[in-house]
Amino acid sequence: MTAVLRATDLWKSFDGRAVLRGVSVELDVHDVVAVIGASGSGKSTLLRCLNLLEPIDDGQIFLAGDDISDPRADANRVRSRFGIVFQGYNLFPHLTVLDNITLAARFVHRMPRREAEERGRELLARVGLADKADAHPDRLSGGQQQRVAIARAIATDPEVLLLDEITSALDPMLVGEVLELVRTLAEDGATILMATHEMAFARDVANRVLFLDQGAIVEEGPPAQLFGAAREPRTREFLARFTAG
Repeated sequence: MTAVLRATDLWKSFDGRAVLRGVSVELDVHDVVAVIGASGSGKSTLLRCLNLLEPIDDGQIFLAGDDISDPRADANRVRSRFGIVFQGYNLFPHLTVLDNITLAARFVHRMPRREAEERGRELLARVGLADKADAHPDRLSGGQQQRVAIARAIATDPEVLLLDEITSALDPMLVGEVLELVRTLAEDGATILMATHEMAFARDVANRVLFLDQGAIVEEGPPAQLFGAAREPRTREFLARFTAG
């Protein structure tokens, strides 16, 4: 079976400093893969490179068998095949919640407005915000805004959903509602690659975990193996420090 997303030997530097050093990642349909690691380890850069928000210096990226790292690839078309949710919501403040959700469907995927809005309202109901369609983002809590951002990301049925530390900007009281939504998406069969510092969530929801350290994947495996019996000293040190903190 062809992997939905396969990246091989990715390298990326900023100002001469290597941020990704030979990273390889593969996701099959319905995989939920968590990327863990300290701040600055390259997690966000990896996700941004995978959907071409950042150009890679070397390596290859394939999406459903298509070489999207080919310089001739249409970056905008490639990005339309991903859904991505960032740390800071990135909602348009001048648009209503419904308009935020339907924007890409209408203007990138050319979906008729009525159809896009029906889909948008269905998604708002799914994320528990059916009554917020006409509200503007500044009238929502952080957890509500992040749920809107997730609804927007899945509105176009992306092949892969990228989640970049989506709870890091949230009040601790609001983290649970967002993680519960991601858990539901995973149970419904979404293909997800998530950078996260929520270790318990990664252990419970992911079917594979990657430990990224200084731009390289040090260890990967099923959550039970990596969290329960990590092989690499650097992995054990990171997990012990995280637990202690």
